[in-house]
Amino acid sequence: MTRRPVIGITAYVEPATWVVWDTEATVLHQRYVDRVTEAGGIPVVLPPVAGAADELLDRVDGVVLAGGADIDPARYEAEADPRTSAARTTRDDAELALFAAALRRGTPVLGICRGMQVMDVALGGTLRQHLPDQVGHDGHQPAPGEFGRHPVRVEPDSRLARALGRTEVEVHSYHHQSLDRVADRLVEVAWAPDGTVEAVEVADAAWAVGVLWHPEVDPDPALFAGLVDAARAAEPA
Repeated sequence: MTRRPVIGITAYVEPATWVVWDTEATVLHQRYVDRVTEAGGIPVVLPPVAGAADELLDRVDGVVLAGGADIDPARYEAEADPRTSAARTTRDDAELALFAAALRRGTPVLGICRGMQVMDVALGGTLRQHLPDQVGHDGHQPAPGEFGRHPVRVEPDSRLARALGRTEVEVHSYHHQSLDRVADRLVEVAWAPDGTVEAVEVADAAWAVGVLWHPEVDPDPALFAGLVDAARAAEPA
């Protein structure tokens, strides 16, 4: 591939305020855009659109499933915990379908926080709806709007380790949910000191990696570069 890979980044639909407007908007943290650009890709924002997965994938070379609100527990046949956020049905529909289509087509995927949870739920896994019940808040989500910091141990023989270039990393975290039953097609490849699964890979995919932390907050775009490189390699010469 001589052109830069086009990387689609899924977006939020949330109430937002800017200039004179206070309305529902399609939004995305700028850091996702910056990291993809720094990694050598061209970022494109993907709003949640029903029934458009294959047409979107015709136009991008890789996908970032971005962070965001909790997945509806009904998607993994669970009752909602009172602390689980309200369902974003349209986004759940769009991202679950987009990930399934990306796997089918061999499109490289990087799932971030909610995105890793989408990967697990799409493949038949389940989630812990409130992680602090097991491990406390420290490190994972210390306060509203405040990223936690904690170390992560990475499996040396993994796509993740090859992308990061190391097997130990200090990460930025902001989540109150985590994987419970890990889907059969996923392989655990990173862990927090408290045992929380911090990253997974799809065993039979060329490049589909999910991380529970927020690499877009880190100025090092190494993980995004891994996605961009995979997208470049997946394209026919």
